[in-house]
Amino acid sequence: MKKAIMGKKVGMTQIFNEQGKVIPVTVVEAGPCVVLQKKTVESDGYEAIQVGFGDIREKLVNKPKTGVFKKAGVNVKRYIREFRLEDVSAYEVGTEIKADIFAVGDKVDVSGISKGKGFQGTIKRWNAHRGPMSHGSKFHRAVGSMGASSDPSRTFKNKRMPGHMGAVKTTVLNLEVVKVMPEKNVILIKGGVPGPNKGMVIIRNSVKA
Repeated sequence: MKKAIMGKKVGMTQIFNEQGKVIPVTVVEAGPCVVLQKKTVESDGYEAIQVGFGDIREKLVNKPKTGVFKKAGVNVKRYIREFRLEDVSAYEVGTEIKADIFAVGDKVDVSGISKGKGFQGTIKRWNAHRGPMSHGSKFHRAVGSMGASSDPSRTFKNKRMPGHMGAVKTTVLNLEVVKVMPEKNVILIKGGVPGPNKGMVIIRNSVKA
């Protein structure tokens, strides 16, 4: 059965398992998420639920979104996302989705917006090689050849060049849930997940497991 929840990345720490081995984990405050709307094949052509996460002041939400929350009868939320599930009959508008939908040992995919790195050169952005560092070379961290000058007399699309790095949607696949604390709405996931601390992440069933 497909499962999904939104959460906030708190940070990283480490825990010890029963064998005394250190496991690096990311702490995610998962939910509670509130179901705002159900979409069905009859009305929308597909099955999905629309959920909200993260409390926010009503004055910071525009009127169309405020109408969505008022219709559902819930407080306004910072984030709204849609999850396509196999069976939405188990959910009703106003139902809360909490961290306990996942269990220890579950394999999950975590999506988020990666950290922005600003404008970067080809060495940092694309792992390009640098030139010799001797004084006479005069070529250290430059881009290098742009292509032939005679034919085709242009630079091809998708040429790896300096530019904006990071701040894109990223998904890390096949991570493991190490611990679930339902009373605190916290999930500990082995390894790192995308994005900065306090960034919003989405946890789903792994597509590989």
